[in-house]
Amino acid sequence: MGMNLRGKLSTYFAVLSAVPMLSAGLPAKDAAAYNPSLAAGKVETRLLDMDYKGRKVPLKLYLPTQKNAPVILLSHGLGGSREIGAYLGNHWAARGYAVVAMQHIGSDTSVIKDAPKAQRFRALKKAASFQSFTDRTKDVPAVIDQLTQWNADKAHLLSGRLDLSKLGIGGHSFGAVTSQAVSGQKYGRLGERYTDKRIKAALMLSPSSSKGGKDKETFGHIQMPWMLMTGTKDTSVIKPDMKAEDRVKVYQALPATGNKYQLVLKDAKHMAFSDRSMLGTQHRNKNHHKAIIALSTAFWDAHLKGDAQAKAWLHSKAPKQRLQAGDTWERK
Repeated sequence: MGMNLRGKLSTYFAVLSAVPMLSAGLPAKDAAAYNPSLAAGKVETRLLDMDYKGRKVPLKLYLPTQKNAPVILLSHGLGGSREIGAYLGNHWAARGYAVVAMQHIGSDTSVIKDAPKAQRFRALKKAASFQSFTDRTKDVPAVIDQLTQWNADKAHLLSGRLDLSKLGIGGHSFGAVTSQAVSGQKYGRLGERYTDKRIKAALMLSPSSSKGGKDKETFGHIQMPWMLMTGTKDTSVIKPDMKAEDRVKVYQALPATGNKYQLVLKDAKHMAFSDRSMLGTQHRNKNHHKAIIALSTAFWDAHLKGDAQAKAWLHSKAPKQRLQAGDTWERK
């Protein structure tokens, strides 16, 4: 009887003492059961064109089979098109997102399409203008407005397929500049002039720091979830004053209020975050795209879908296990 009671008490106290450990270990358990690299869903792609106020915006849609899907807008870099970023569009859509790749006329492939090879660099540099920036920041809300209309139109192919209350934006290079602008960046006296409050999370591939070293003023107020990705060799031939060390200044300036993340890939050059090359070819580290896909997917799952397992994964050791020696992952 005494031995039996002692055994029961021993078991009771063992369970009691384990409760905090189980509670603290729950994120790790959730993280272990979560894998953002898996994508088994079917994806439908569609090309659509829209226009507003006489300006055209070609779109490429990556659509999951399910209805009412969270939406991710994708903004290409300088000289790109709606076809850029397919490696991300296909994966995110297979994970249940409706991905809308926008083409920004004036800073897209059209600027170099008919230019002689020797003049393409000059054409690209000319297209990296304030006018192109303004056009892009107008494209984004116009596309959101159009998607809202199409989603409500029972006769349209997008009818009921979008959940625009769960809206994110991502972009590379000039697309990152665009994404920063519409998701909270301040511009001196203009403040958050270009911000669209309908956007809930943003992913910047090769972000750009502010001019004049005013990064705290520019980014220090941002509460929205932001994920930044860059590389130790992420410079720009179009903007030679933007060095790799400048790109990380954006993350450094963000407030430590949670839901802020940064990935720095060792030896990754500017085009490592794209699925194309610019003005020539370059060697790719195959693990870079794998890491970009995994971490970005977890980010969307956590901050658009509200997936607790995804957030636990982001806050565990799992992201670093997807990286290689010299890569840096941090959050705050």
